[in-house]
Amino acid sequence: MNDIKKRLANLSPKQREQVLEKLRQQQLLPTVESQAIPVISREQEIPLSYSQEMMWFWHQLLPENPLYNGMLSLSLEGILNVSALEQSLNEIIRRHENLRTSFPDKDGKPVQVISPVVNINLPIVELPSSPEQAAKLKQLATTEAEKPFDLETGPVLRVTIVRLSPETHILMLTMHHIIYDGWSIGILASELCTLYEAYTQGKPYPLSKLPIQYADYAHWQRQKLTGKVLEKHLSYWREKLAGVSPVSPLPKDRPRPEVQSFQGGAEKFQLNQNLTQKLTQLSQESGATLFMTLLSAFFVLLYRYSGESDLVVGSAIANRNRVEIESLIGMFANVLALRSQFSDDSSFTDL
Repeated sequence: MNDIKKRLANLSPKQREQVLEKLRQQQLLPTVESQAIPVISREQEIPLSYSQEMMWFWHQLLPENPLYNGMLSLSLEGILNVSALEQSLNEIIRRHENLRTSFPDKDGKPVQVISPVVNINLPIVELPSSPEQAAKLKQLATTEAEKPFDLETGPVLRVTIVRLSPETHILMLTMHHIIYDGWSIGILASELCTLYEAYTQGKPYPLSKLPIQYADYAHWQRQKLTGKVLEKHLSYWREKLAGVSPVSPLPKDRPRPEVQSFQGGAEKFQLNQNLTQKLTQLSQESGATLFMTLLSAFFVLLYRYSGESDLVVGSAIANRNRVEIESLIGMFANVLALRSQFSDDSSFTDL
């Protein structure tokens, strides 16, 4: 190893550049993609990520619409240490800058403004046992979830504890989607449980320091996706989606409303173990993942209903493809457009 170091040290600048170029060609040298996301100064103007900007745009159009509000509801059984729970939540807010960020308009564009300190006091709503308890709880949750946030001033989260009995509580944490995604919910719940246990049992601080914050990611994304790099990505999707109809080909049972209501629905069902095993086996035999097999089945279903052979389905992705952002609470998720083109003589495996 020392011999190699000496030989490298004795290289001329031209020889050193030739070695670096060979390493680049063989993909043995770190690229922009693999370099760590840098921590930026908080004194500079901090942009929104692309996902955040889209949600900010919708908020400007529909400021009173709770379209992007989401609620985490946790049932807490046993004697509740409210002080420790409040301390745990405030530590998570301190730990994740994103949870104390507002999004004002500056000279016609949105920016992130991070508050140095945000402390919450947990309000407790008493909802004692009664025949109407379940209905009242549902109404309270609906009211909390639909109350709009002010992105300009923040905060964009609020917390309420509902006491159903001395040993049964519901924690309602409502947030705007601009600061979290589905992955973030798992992080938040895990950190909350870990911190609450530590504070109630007198254990040492249990969490590792975060490598970066969401603001660092947003700045890095904006710096990375610009110029030729951005145009390359846009050209790829223009080509992939060329000729796609902007109107859904599915038959409708009523006219589309002139104004979008955002009142969509979700259909949930379970596949039994036997069918799941058969689908898994088919996937393995076809060299595909279970997701790919189920997506192909969905495309066939849409084709049968619509008669269209060129279809596009949106699928949510976590978009957490870097180690630095795996432990961050923030909006990283995206919707990927998946296109399938086939004909009557296409087989299922062709899809």
